[in-house]
Amino acid sequence: MNSLFPKEQITFQVPDAEIEYYPNFFDIDRANELLSKLKTEIPWQQDSITVYGKSHLQPRLTALFGNEGKPYSYSDIVMQPHPWNPLLMFIKNEIEEVCPAGFTTVLLNNYRDGRDSNGWHADNERELGRNPVIASVSFGAERSFHLQHNTLKEQKLKINFEHGSLLIMKGATQHFWKHQIPKTTRPVGQRINLTFRIIK
Repeated sequence: MNSLFPKEQITFQVPDAEIEYYPNFFDIDRANELLSKLKTEIPWQQDSITVYGKSHLQPRLTALFGNEGKPYSYSDIVMQPHPWNPLLMFIKNEIEEVCPAGFTTVLLNNYRDGRDSNGWHADNERELGRNPVIASVSFGAERSFHLQHNTLKEQKLKINFEHGSLLIMKGATQHFWKHQIPKTTRPVGQRINLTFRIIK
């Protein structure tokens, strides 16, 4: 582990979900080091998505790494994984110390500034199976992460992802909740997020 001390864990008491947050999963020095490497060692790409019949560039950069033969599909995009590298294996191993899920794949999102975003969605693609475990680690500028229950509209969460933080969503979360990273007009720096998942 990257610390001799137990990590602070926040568990959110909300219906139809299991959500845990570790605000300082990586300490500041380690988080700075990992962010610097992620900026330079990842082959970032910007894919087009089709929304209501029109093609647009995604408002963020992405990359996919994982086990061979485990592509990931969303929004009519099929991504083929790059093989795991030492940087991502280190992060994966650290996360699996607190969430021993055996992740096969990591989707990386690079939000260059406040104009980059990720609209309302759930990580509920068929290849993720029932009750998927999603571990999401963030580096860089703080961004707001919004969650909303699909039918209980009063059930909402807003989490400010801190530099080096980890969010774990498991159980029925993806079936009953959706989430987003909204655009913001305030000046905000670059944020890189890694979502680890298991493709069946």
